[in-house]
Amino acid sequence: MQRRIRTLRIQAAIAAAGLLTAGALAAAPATAATPAAAADYCADRCNDILPAGENGNATLADILANRLLGTRPAHTDDQLGPYAALASNYPGLTDAGLRSFFNDASFGVPAAQVASTLQPRSDVTIVRDKATGVPHITGTTRYGTEYGAGYAAAQDRLWVMDLFRHVGRGELSSFAGGAEANRALEQSFWQAAPYTEAELQAQIDQLATSSPRAQQAFADANAYLDGINAYIDKAYNARTFPGEYDLTGHIDPLTNAGSIDHFKLTDLVALASVVGALFGAGGGGEVQSAQVKQAAEARYGTADGDRVWQSFREADDPEAVTTLHDGQSFPYAQPPADPRGAALPDAGSVVPEKLVYDATGTGASTAATAAKGVLPGNLLTARHGMSNALVVSGRYTADGHPVAVFGPQTGYFAPQLLMLEELQGPGISARGAAFAGLSFYVQLGRGQDYAWSATSAGQDITDTYAVPLCTTDGSPATTASDSYLWHGQCTPMERLERKDSWKPTTADSTAAGSYTLVMKRTRYGLVTARGTVGGKPVAFTSLRSTYRHEADSIVGFQMLNDPSAVQSAATFQEAAQHINYTFNWFYADSAHTAYYNSGDNPVRADGVDPGLPVLAEPQYEWRGYDPASNTADYTPPAQHPQSVDQDYYVSWNNKQAAGFASAGFGNGSVHRADLLDDRVKALVHSGAKVTRSALVQAMESAALADLRGEDVLPELLRVIRSAAVTDPSLESVVRTLETWQHDGTQRRETSAGSHRYADADAIRIMDAWWPLLVQSEFRDGLGDALFGALTGVLQINESPSGGQTGPVGGSVSANESIPHKGSSFQYGWWSYVDKDLRTVLGDPVAGGLTRPYCGGGDLTRCRQALLDSLGQAAAQSAAQVYPGDDTCSAGDQWCADTIVQRPLGGVTDDKISWQNRPTYQQVVQFTGHR
Repeated sequence: MQRRIRTLRIQAAIAAAGLLTAGALAAAPATAATPAAAADYCADRCNDILPAGENGNATLADILANRLLGTRPAHTDDQLGPYAALASNYPGLTDAGLRSFFNDASFGVPAAQVASTLQPRSDVTIVRDKATGVPHITGTTRYGTEYGAGYAAAQDRLWVMDLFRHVGRGELSSFAGGAEANRALEQSFWQAAPYTEAELQAQIDQLATSSPRAQQAFADANAYLDGINAYIDKAYNARTFPGEYDLTGHIDPLTNAGSIDHFKLTDLVALASVVGALFGAGGGGEVQSAQVKQAAEARYGTADGDRVWQSFREADDPEAVTTLHDGQSFPYAQPPADPRGAALPDAGSVVPEKLVYDATGTGASTAATAAKGVLPGNLLTARHGMSNALVVSGRYTADGHPVAVFGPQTGYFAPQLLMLEELQGPGISARGAAFAGLSFYVQLGRGQDYAWSATSAGQDITDTYAVPLCTTDGSPATTASDSYLWHGQCTPMERLERKDSWKPTTADSTAAGSYTLVMKRTRYGLVTARGTVGGKPVAFTSLRSTYRHEADSIVGFQMLNDPSAVQSAATFQEAAQHINYTFNWFYADSAHTAYYNSGDNPVRADGVDPGLPVLAEPQYEWRGYDPASNTADYTPPAQHPQSVDQDYYVSWNNKQAAGFASAGFGNGSVHRADLLDDRVKALVHSGAKVTRSALVQAMESAALADLRGEDVLPELLRVIRSAAVTDPSLESVVRTLETWQHDGTQRRETSAGSHRYADADAIRIMDAWWPLLVQSEFRDGLGDALFGALTGVLQINESPSGGQTGPVGGSVSANESIPHKGSSFQYGWWSYVDKDLRTVLGDPVAGGLTRPYCGGGDLTRCRQALLDSLGQAAAQSAAQVYPGDDTCSAGDQWCADTIVQRPLGGVTDDKISWQNRPTYQQVVQFTGHR
């Protein structure tokens, strides 16, 4: 076992960065020799797409023109049409036709395609292409390259960058207005990652001196900031800055009085904390898991109840689709047979920690406001399904070179959270996507002869501790006490505050208000709730391994952009080891493919169950835990799931490998990754050679599939058809579903632009039926208390429309009701229904639910329950199933499913037909190697 793996990573980075000199760390002079053109081994086989468009900057005049005339600045939405069109055109797709739906992602810009050339300094040139307006940044010095990256980022995403540096500090309402959604969002981020300014700076200070590569990274970041701030000054003076600054009252549109604050290094850490919290965390929820266990034991007794809890938890389900399927096993976070130190809360005692204090005006209300807010209030708290990857070894492709189709599923916004760029300079050669405000390196993209991408992994790096409360004066402790026991000593909690206030603006009419956000912090993490364990008062705390280390991944991203650092599958995996966020990383070059799961996985004490709250006592702490630095012992790289040259890889936020325990509930026999795995496996084993277009077709076919229809409806129909359906109306409904099954159970338009689904009645019936059949199948057997507890850890449904939610039992179910978000079928009771019905049918089931639920295990009774619920569903009108919202009228099924580009600023984009695919996506195949 390795202690302080971060330290070892840094030592390895020092060796890898031996080419750096002290002179390279400083700002280089503004003149240097012109670099040679970057080598490009893609041979016109690299493509990408990022809707809606590259340009995220709109002046006040642009915003007004959009509202009054419907016009948009150039390159605002020109990638949205090709992205949307793939849904209707993928069946006949060829390699030659990929350019109709994806950008050319080759390095450089042909002379005839140059739209503009800008030199903000003499040592950097920003060329934008005519097709998409993407910045291609070439520097003759390292400093100039990064300066140009910052300048281009501000040109394209300044307003978004400013929003998120305020989100990351829990002060969005003070910056963008007091809309209820703004307040909800800043509150959730303050709960997840509260920091003082000094603590943000401490992350920088600690990392900046740790290795030559880290020193270079912060030199790069400072150059990047210089470019951002130079653009801010120029745009302010020329009045070409984003018009949202006028509309939110930061600048007077008539006099230009006001300002745009310069960016600083701590802003980048705040931005990184947002990205880490949204896409790179995992675990938590142990209190809710304990409540399921207690409800199960109350219904079935301790022994049987524990088995029921374990069966629904599906921590290591043998039927779950895994990214690694060659027999590899990577044991981590497995539930122990005899848990030690579990701290189950007393029934009914848990109360969420108070967050809002001293509220005035609208700050004292949680009611919806007329203003929507610039971002969804549940952007962090709702569960997210993010990103997919399909990678095929060259052994199975048409020309012997691997093919990859992969990208992150980061939601849909206008402008997008990501931006495209190409960076070419000393030690940097990459094109791809990066989060706005962190684009001094490409985070997902391609190098000269390799490409990489990631999906969110979500393995368990967050634990809940039950911390005994005490008083420093010796009086009896209560759940309101603000001191706790640390190794036998009564210690006051730290208090982290953020004061926010707002007043009405043109953009946000919410009346004036204010409040103070307060988080309490212990050496066992942040206080999230209070309650009692065995009658004694405790605080439940959340301890995340990446807290206070959001900046640590900077070296890994730097290495991915450095052609001298990544030259093979093995060196790619070494780079990914320097990223502490929980991601699944994928790689392809001309000959090899690879996979690596990153993250700071804490080593837990023997016998501790990661799925339950743990007593806050020394013997149950993470091994090597140091609260002063929030570091511990982490599993070494060899114990992380990884592979080179497997026949194929797929990932859609599913289980990584056998033995690698899932952090949440429901990762079992049916998962949306099955949609990818079935298709890619069929391609690889068909005998035909896989092409780029064939792999895109597999991805897009899965993107239009209804998971319930493809993988659960067959069992539902088997139960129903186990006897004749004598009711003519129900027979007609069943035949409608069978026709949809025969057609492929997809949610696709009858023809491009028809705005009507083929098999529309079957889709309506399935949407209405799912929450009803789940209740009819499970509620009686589980009982209300256990059923409710389970809906608190895993929502019943995640339909494209965000409707048909069924009963809800906790905050995780909020994800069910998010409309127009694209990503669907990640979280739901699909596996439970599948396993239970197969049990009732007498099929073999590995990792079953310990007992049958549908009809109490009686096929006849189960069949009748399904028919009854199906009849109820079929009777619901389209208007009942799709009730309408501010985008769609009631009953408009296609519109209910559509993807809306959520406006982050003043310009809006059109909605598009539903697809369940990455937001940014690459299609790559390299034909040569250095």
